Amino acid sequence: MYDVIIIGAGIIGTTISRELSKYLGRFLVLEKHNDVSCGTTKANSGIVHAGFDAKVGSRKAFFNVRGAKMYPKLAEELEFPYRKNGALVLAFDEDKENILGELLNKAKLNGVSNVEIISKDEIKKIEPNVSDEVTKALYAKDSGIVSPYEMCIAFAENASTNGVEYEFNKEVSKIEKVNDHFVIYCKDNTKYECKVVVNASGVHSDEINNMLSSVKYHITPRKGEYVLLDKEYSFYTNTTLFQLPTKMGKGILVTQTAHSNILVGPTAYDIDDKDRVNTTYEGLNDVWNKGLLSVPSLNKGGIITQFSGNRAHEDGDDFIVGFSSDVDGLYNCVGIESPGLASSPAIAEYAVNEIKDYLKLSINKGFNPKRHAIKRVSEMSPSELNKMIDENPLYGHIICRCEVVSEAEIVEAIRRVPGAKDLDGIKRRTRAGMGRCQMGFCTPRIMEILRRELNLELSEITKSGNNSNLIVSKIKED
Repeated sequence: MYDVIIIGAGIIGTTISRELSKYLGRFLVLEKHNDVSCGTTKANSGIVHAGFDAKVGSRKAFFNVRGAKMYPKLAEELEFPYRKNGALVLAFDEDKENILGELLNKAKLNGVSNVEIISKDEIKKIEPNVSDEVTKALYAKDSGIVSPYEMCIAFAENASTNGVEYEFNKEVSKIEKVNDHFVIYCKDNTKYECKVVVNASGVHSDEINNMLSSVKYHITPRKGEYVLLDKEYSFYTNTTLFQLPTKMGKGILVTQTAHSNILVGPTAYDIDDKDRVNTTYEGLNDVWNKGLLSVPSLNKGGIITQFSGNRAHEDGDDFIVGFSSDVDGLYNCVGIESPGLASSPAIAEYAVNEIKDYLKLSINKGFNPKRHAIKRVSEMSPSELNKMIDENPLYGHIICRCEVVSEAEIVEAIRRVPGAKDLDGIKRRTRAGMGRCQMGFCTPRIMEILRRELNLELSEITKSGNNSNLIVSKIKED
């Protein structure tokens, strides 16, 4: 019997798992994919929003502002990539500059500091590549950027160190309330029992709630498509460049990522398939054309990949966080869309505070808040690298030349808990394959390392779990 089972290993599930590990108990995270960060978390903008756009008095505003303030300490403790780069909301029409004033007023009411409206000349000093059509901008100096999947991995690793269990390829098919506890059934015919269920299942969070509660929720998947440019084009912007928000979201942005690529997107349109994350010609074209409004010099030759993700838009247009009103022990985190990433540490703090009181959990005096990131060859000085090679010769064997990733880093990514099990898992943990060639040259080498470390046949290795095998069969016997 577990005290708490969390359904979903995205950023909400993993932050809650780490916060729970500050207390004594049996805690388990169930994830339907074969790794953490396989849903919305791996395919979003990576923006730690300051909180100026959230509706005053909403849960989004409350959690966003609190969560954003927690990032510097968490990034230091868990060593995930994060920095405050500031954000500009651009106005291109004098008739719409009043919207900037409304955003500034929202910021003040939400408790956001370091926000002001600046002139065209001031904008150009900060961002010389911005369109000459810009008239004014809202400048939020405390807005930040983070690597969302690396953050998610960091929380999961630290939670595991502190005793939280993770199980993958566990898609929930049914949940029953039996007397004072829950029985969770998975599609692989396994079942689990617990006192509290935490519903952190993203675009499927309405389905989990609706299995148990008479209070029904409805999630509409809202697709966002992006294009990513090579690091060579990082000069386009230092801050995050927003356009004026619409009822569908914060609009198309142009920003540096935490690793200095340029990201343009996302679109925002509702679809009917929660798991459909294909990109479209129309969507990518829309992203690019609107990105050009902010930075007219964007060069299509710099594009190295494109991707999309689905956000969990609940009909009520706000976060639903708390115990169910009619199912004792069901804790919901439903409709966590933007600014969900920025809000996640605060949501976890709030949720666990309620759960530990409900279960009367004791403090884990052995809790270790620290997690060390994998040491990167790309960030080492020559003397540091020589020392690391002396200790482990695999640091001298470069597997991914675009991002300068060594075999030692890949091996460590596999051996950590929870560790990488496929090519995308390696990519998210080490950046091997995230460069200009997009795994065009390093794939065979990474597959050989996965085969060796996991004792697999090459035909068993996948890109991202499920049926994404790269090798189907031999065309010639040995």
